[in-house]
Amino acid sequence: MSTLSLPSVVVIGAGTMGHGIAQVAAVAGHAVTLVDASPAALERAVAKVGQSLDKLVEKGKLGAEAAAGARARLGVAAGVEDAVAGAGIVVEAIPENLEWKKALFARVDAAAPSGALLGTNTSSLSIGAIAAAVRDPSRVIGLHFFNPVPLMSLLEVVVHDAVSDDARARALAFGAGLGKECIVVRDLPGFATSRLGVALGMEAIRMVEDGVASAEDIDKAMVLGYRHPVGPLRLTDMVGLDVRLAIGEHLAATLGNPAFTPPRLMREMVAAGQLGQKSGQGFYLW
Repeated sequence: MSTLSLPSVVVIGAGTMGHGIAQVAAVAGHAVTLVDASPAALERAVAKVGQSLDKLVEKGKLGAEAAAGARARLGVAAGVEDAVAGAGIVVEAIPENLEWKKALFARVDAAAPSGALLGTNTSSLSIGAIAAAVRDPSRVIGLHFFNPVPLMSLLEVVVHDAVSDDARARALAFGAGLGKECIVVRDLPGFATSRLGVALGMEAIRMVEDGVASAEDIDKAMVLGYRHPVGPLRLTDMVGLDVRLAIGEHLAATLGNPAFTPPRLMREMVAAGQLGQKSGQGFYLW
């Protein structure tokens, strides 16, 4: 497919996930607009995309010409409505707050073309609840990417009861075009990956809290003993302790399963601003 025929992509939210999604879409040939109300966040995001592209070129994983093309296809904007007015695909990547997401989708629904695919990168919130904020819920779908987006091959496509076959097919085609391996998951709390990953992460934190072993040794056990690419505590640092705390609270409440209840140590670390990689300290120093 010619890149000229690819739908334009708007990514809302210039945080870690947002700029990663914007990067892979631009590399794949889409014209991309990254939206955030904060000029500083957009500036940081563009700088991080540039650094990521440079590293991929240095490692021989991306050609210099392809990287330059991706940079040229990536633009930024502060206003949601103007940005989505001509979008083919919109991907929301704002913090895990259902009311914020519903409010944003209502704005997008009012301004985006009626045929635009609307995706949410939520890792645990109900896709159906988010879709209820738009006039045509059938075009809303979960597009759960993984961090770091340019390196992780998985895309979790989450379908709710009202999603259309067309939206599902377009989401899978979009993911495949980004070079992702897609799995299709029903819209149930935690989907597949968060439900398993968060349970493991919470138990690993409880083990640190109980003095079972150091964070480094617990991670080493999972990397060497179970062939995980990264241990659950380092992964928690990479995702953000505050993000995983919110997901754990949501899953504990919706599933009624204490395995997801955030441990005391996690709450104390978040309260102290020890959020992981983004703050410079979590279970590791970054």
